[in-house]
Amino acid sequence: MFETLSPAEWQAVMLSLRVSFWATLISLPFGILVAYVLARWEFWGKQALNGVVHLPLILPPVVTGYLLLITFGTKGPVGSILNDWFGITLAFRWTGAALAAAVMAFPLMVRAIRLSLEAVDPKLEQAAGTLGASRPWALATITLPLILPGIIAGSILAFAKAMGEFGATITFVANIPGQTQTLPSAIYAFLQVPGGDGGAIRLVVFSIVIAMAALFLSEWTSRAVARRIGAE
Repeated sequence: MFETLSPAEWQAVMLSLRVSFWATLISLPFGILVAYVLARWEFWGKQALNGVVHLPLILPPVVTGYLLLITFGTKGPVGSILNDWFGITLAFRWTGAALAAAVMAFPLMVRAIRLSLEAVDPKLEQAAGTLGASRPWALATITLPLILPGIIAGSILAFAKAMGEFGATITFVANIPGQTQTLPSAIYAFLQVPGGDGGAIRLVVFSIVIAMAALFLSEWTSRAVARRIGAE
């Protein structure tokens, strides 16, 4: 099946992989931080923060994309600063697609990591503190290794979600072949032209294969790491 993909279809697939990789990589440190704050800290506004984090799961993706456009567009409050001061343009660029994918996948990543954190006894960190370890050091040497299965699972799920992101992406960066046309956008484009069913079917099958592989890899990796940590 893979060899039957046309160069334009492969271009969409490779762009999706690129977008998903950077979306996952850039959002991972923030995902760990936010998950730790939600799992360990008690403060006023915690539920509001939790709601904001999970908002992309509830809002229509088009709404999220529009909010990104008015915020990070060249005329937006953040986008104008990035464009005028640093020469960075996100709207209608593949980097904007990575941002949209990261925002949509972020809740899944945070949830997986938070569940792993909540399964770790906080007394372990407190014990490390009584032995002179600082909170960052205890987090790096004790907590992070224990929640590694959750981090891996969250990262893979976020990657898979980013691969399938469509609504927010097409609203924020449009559907420009070779520049912002990701795998879902290419499928949508094929469905808009007569005789495009063949290309759409090929990409749909490819998407299913990637999604199943991601789910299998997430499960297998999490269990393997958990067994290794348990053995140690």
